[in-house]
This record gives sequence, structure tokens and C-alpha cells, in this order.
Amino acid sequence: MSADSLHITVLLAEAVAALAVKPNGIYVDATFGRGGHSRKILELLGPQGRLIALDRDPAAISAGRALADPRFTLVHAHFGRLAEVLDALAVHRVDGVLLDLGVSSPQLDTPERGMSFRFDAPLDMRMDTTQGETAAEFLARAAQSELAGVIKDYGEERFAHAIAKALVAARSEHRIERTGELAALVASVVRTREPGQHPATRTFQALRIHVNRELEELSLALPQCLERLVPGGRLAVISFHSLEDRIVKRFMRAGATPAEPPKAVPIRAADLPAPTLRLIGKPVYPSAVEIKRNPRARSAVLRVAEKTDAPAAGQAARGAG
Repeated sequence: MSADSLHITVLLAEAVAALAVKPNGIYVDATFGRGGHSRKILELLGPQGRLIALDRDPAAISAGRALADPRFTLVHAHFGRLAEVLDALAVHRVDGVLLDLGVSSPQLDTPERGMSFRFDAPLDMRMDTTQGETAAEFLARAAQSELAGVIKDYGEERFAHAIAKALVAARSEHRIERTGELAALVASVVRTREPGQHPATRTFQALRIHVNRELEELSLALPQCLERLVPGGRLAVISFHSLEDRIVKRFMRAGATPAEPPKAVPIRAADLPAPTLRLIGKPVYPSAVEIKRNPRARSAVLRVAEKTDAPAAGQAARGAG
């Protein structure tokens, strides 16, 4: 059985319901994966509806070719290029955007992708295997201080400095090119770990996030999502670890928070810029039933916001002039 056939879409019904799909609307699934969310959205769209999907993984693009639907367009691109993709398709506004962040099950379960320490495989870790630096290449050239920073910041690893020191010492003898070697090296340094967690878990997460610029791409994408939504359009984001969820939460809260008047400046509250987002409900977590069926869903959280009809801050300032 292939890795693709084992993929289970997380929070499928909840995420699609959060978009409040209109039959004639235009929607973006910015992380197509294996198309679980996209197929559900297409079920709700009418003949005039449209769905645009993005994915940076060539394997996902290949799998998406099986979804033959005239309402559906699939583009090989990371979601940090959302505005560029929509411009190329002459789509200026959309009714909803869905982001399902992090790594997919097929990426984890395909040994040659080098995402997991469960297999001894080439240390690649790229989501887009057609471009960019592999994890092995990064480990070969990065200074010890940079290695420690990446492992600490993106893996929240308290043994980051010891791991970086061991990596630099090991590569002075030979290049680290396989997942098994990296996992064993980290395990030799990290003597204690949470029950049930492999010593290399945090290091592998950190390297994957760094190689794919996951947090940077998310920070680039969120403002583009907001700018392209129509008033009343929904942004739904599924996160799987605290770093990406923190970015999403802060972005949505900032957009939904009324501006405060400058100190010692006489200005009416009504004249201040209105919030550009409205939070929809509370964060949604997988049910116990879903977690039992798919243990990888246990860390997922869905946050939803709706665009208001208030102009963005820059637009408001130009209007006032």
C-alpha cells in the first residue's frame, strides 16, 4: 500500500464547514496535499464555482492530476506566492482560503524524502524536491552557531548547543548525508526526552522547518490571504505545532483588535481604523474519535477568521488624504 493511500485529511469536515462555501464562490486550497479538502469543497460548489489549489510538492501535483474537474485549477507553487498565482490566473478576489500547514503523511512515510528518522534514507527534507538546499547540504555548510540557533528556535530543543557541537565534530570526519546517521548522532547527545518521543524528534522538525522556510512562508502568505478575500470571506488555518499556530493566532488577533487612539491626541474612537478581521468561534481541535483513527491529528488546531468590510490601514490612510 502506498503512502498516498494511507493519507488521512485532518479536520476535514470542520475546516471545509468553516469556509461557509457558497455554490458560486471562488476558493483557494493553498495546501492541496492529496486533495482531501479540495474534493470536499468541490462537492459544495455549483457549476459556476471555482477552486484554485496550490502545492509546492511535485508528488502532490502529480497526484492532483487525477482530479479532473473544469472548476478546478492546480498550481505548483508554495502559498507564500499566493498573490502572484492569483494574478497569473486573473483572479483578484476570493471567497475563502484554506491553509493546512506542516508536513503531510505521504512526505513523512516516503523514505526517500528524508523527513523521518523511522527510515534510513538520504537527508533531503525538501517539500519541493525541484529546488532549494537539502538538509544534508545545510548541515555541511552551516556554522555551529547557526545550527544551534535553528535547532533551538525551530525545534525548541534545550540541547541545541550540544547537538550543534556534535554535528560540527562529526562532519569534520565525513559529511552527514543519511537520516539514520543524524538520528543516531542526536540520540548520543540527548540523553533524556519526553516519554514516547525519539531524541531526534525536535532536531528533525527544526531542520525541516528551516529547509522549507515554513514559518517565513506562512508570515508572507497570511497578509496576502487577507488582502485577496472579499468582505465576508473566510480564512481557515490548520496548524500542527506551537510555532506556526502562534503566528496564525497573533495575525488573526491583530486583525480583529480595534486600533487604540494615540496618547494625548484628541481623536474619536469612531474615527479610528476598524478591525479588518472578525474571529469566528473558538479554536477547533480534533475529536477523540478522529485522534484514535489518525494519531497524527492530535496536535492539530483550526483557527478561523472572516474579513470585515473595513479598509486596510494603508487604504484608510490614503482615503483620509
